[in-house]
Amino acid sequence: MSEERGRAVTNGVRATLAGAAAGYLLLRSGSGYAWLLRPPGAVEEQEFLRKCIRCGRCAQACPYRAVEMGRLDAGIALGTPVIRARKNPCRLCADLPCVKACPSGALDPQLQDAAKTRIGTAVLVERQECLSLKGLRCEVCYRACPLLDKAITIENYLNARTGRHAIFEPVVHKEYCTGCGICEQACVLERPAIVVGPLQPPSESLYEG
Repeated sequence: MSEERGRAVTNGVRATLAGAAAGYLLLRSGSGYAWLLRPPGAVEEQEFLRKCIRCGRCAQACPYRAVEMGRLDAGIALGTPVIRARKNPCRLCADLPCVKACPSGALDPQLQDAAKTRIGTAVLVERQECLSLKGLRCEVCYRACPLLDKAITIENYLNARTGRHAIFEPVVHKEYCTGCGICEQACVLERPAIVVGPLQPPSESLYEG
């Protein structure tokens, strides 16, 4: 397979993944909770909703106030802890105070290492808007990532449009991505090109009444 065709296939796969991610992450149209992310250590969503007693202790324990309690427009997630990465991402505290504060097991007490946190995964969903893919040297999401050169790396290749300039594309490696959301907050665009979504597609029955 030629290098050009191989790159076209790779880009096609990335676009498909981004489209799928954008589709399943949209939980409630018009809601402030399009991206529903849980704190570190959250168990599977249905189990989480059963176990969470909505006490708010995890939110109180978060030193950065990244964990907040779902508002009225959160549907069944009302009163449960969420993280809105664009507003205030998780800082991956080494001592995981939110997990330790949870009395019900909704946040898994077995999680001891912040680096093993898997809140979600970052996806470049607005590829056509990403400044780096337009040929500009942005790389803000890459440089903001706390796992520099692991969770996000930069892939450079020839700009097919001009034939002589380079593209420096941020590439997410989900095997290392913690889903902290720092990259999403750092994106300089009004509507971020990179967003963090849940690891597994949520069940529509959980959120649509």
